[in-house]
Amino acid sequence: MIDTELADRTVLVTGAHQGIGAAVAAAFAAQGARVAVHYFAGGSPVPDGVTVHHHTGSVEAAERVAEGLLDLGAPDVMTYEGDLVVPGAAGELFDAVERRLGPVTVLVNNAAHCEGPDETLTLDHATLTRTYGANLFGPVLLTGELARRRRAAAGAASTGGGAAPHGGAVVNLSTDAARAFPGQVAYGTSKAALEAFTRAAAIELGPYGVRVNAVAPGPVQTGWMSDTLVAEVTPRIPLRRVGEPAEIADVVVFLASAQARWVTGQVVQAAGGHAL
Repeated sequence: MIDTELADRTVLVTGAHQGIGAAVAAAFAAQGARVAVHYFAGGSPVPDGVTVHHHTGSVEAAERVAEGLLDLGAPDVMTYEGDLVVPGAAGELFDAVERRLGPVTVLVNNAAHCEGPDETLTLDHATLTRTYGANLFGPVLLTGELARRRRAAAGAASTGGGAAPHGGAVVNLSTDAARAFPGQVAYGTSKAALEAFTRAAAIELGPYGVRVNAVAPGPVQTGWMSDTLVAEVTPRIPLRRVGEPAEIADVVVFLASAQARWVTGQVVQAAGGHAL
């Protein structure tokens, strides 16, 4: 059996109340990790007639996920509700998690916002602000918070000139449509920016032993895809099927594990070949 070296590590997963986030939390729990389930119940206020494609969480949904994680073998679990975009939110979240579960060594930036369609001709400032806030500002601020704490924990070892210490791992969730996403311009470009940040942060944080990677899912059935849409998309996927949340979670766990200790700054497409 492969030892991922994730047992008893503290893992923070944002937007973990459902879908891919819940599957990621479950995959880490199965590895014996301590898991913090973040969710946001408030939601981003949007005008009437605007469709939001990522649902906000609830206490009940987060608690159900947390209970399931304990059943899977997580030694301890907690839930945390909060808007990650407001000033000071990153530090408050890390403080709460570390008081309960210990130092965070794995951060999974999964929480996202998508509305639309948002097209170039009609895109407005408010939509960009909501989308970039959740999809870029939050992950950047959380990654910086983890890195500062891991750097402080590493102390002199991080600047001693030798090999970088094992400081932690960040995995960002992008999309395989980040290169060009007509009809979802705000969402697609925010994820493209997240991928650029992934590479920059990997270079900056490598000396402190913090690895930063991203996973870019293709079409994944989390309940939002109708039978008609599945039938339409499937012929464009070389593996001829849409993905499942657990298949994305397995890639996230790999990137956070000891098996990926020499991997950083990468965007791994988990899409059945969809974007090829």
